[in-house]
Amino acid sequence: MTRPPVEALLSLAGGVAVVTGASQGIGAAITMRLAEAGAAVVLGQRGVSGDAARVVAAIEGAGGRAISVSADLAEDGAAEALLAAAEVHFGTPTVLVNNAAAQPVKGFLDLTEADWDAMLRTNVTGAAVTIRAFATRRIAAGGGGAVVNIGSIEGLRPAPGHAHYAASKAALAQLTRGAALELGPHGIRVNLVAPGLTWSPSLEGGWPEGVARWLDAVALGRLGMPTDVADAVLFLASDASRFVTGVELPVDGGVLARPAF
Repeated sequence: MTRPPVEALLSLAGGVAVVTGASQGIGAAITMRLAEAGAAVVLGQRGVSGDAARVVAAIEGAGGRAISVSADLAEDGAAEALLAAAEVHFGTPTVLVNNAAAQPVKGFLDLTEADWDAMLRTNVTGAAVTIRAFATRRIAAGGGGAVVNIGSIEGLRPAPGHAHYAASKAALAQLTRGAALELGPHGIRVNLVAPGLTWSPSLEGGWPEGVARWLDAVALGRLGMPTDVADAVLFLASDASRFVTGVELPVDGGVLARPAF
């Protein structure tokens, strides 16, 4: 097998990337990074917002190609429509990033069956049907391609009020491994990035006690940044990880390395 030169390892030139939940935060950072690496990018977002338009404008202003598509992946047919739109505009997608997710806070004893159903449909079923829509197109095109799911370290260590969210992210990790096993023979790699607490404009003001606990626990002494997650996604989407599939990669500054007692 030909070894890619170092300067080409992280290049996605000629590729087409679909990123769900892409209009802001981690999703926007991932989208910008994949576009910088040379991919034409399709931003999936729930509803219509100016945030996605701004991300598209920034990519186009830097010489890249991007469109946004409204897609609520909890709805039947939304994943297929998103991948079809990508195919029409740019060609068969080569990279899929499942970032769309819900993260409500609610105590375990207060959770209803509807709460569980909504969480799992968005965070697990939505990802699964999108992977299927992506994989069928890749197989028809001759195989190859990369899927990167965005999980959470809460899939390994849950937080209070997040039992349903943590369960969904643990399920997403197992979906990643199962899909990697079945899609590997087609040359499709499936991996997961598990971010820790990641900065957002409202985080420190809205949850100062959580930020304080994080800073006391994190080995590298800071919050994660959306770009930290985006760079891990780029690695797993690129030829730099060409023999990597079925893995869960924490991007948490070392929090999971903290002693449990």
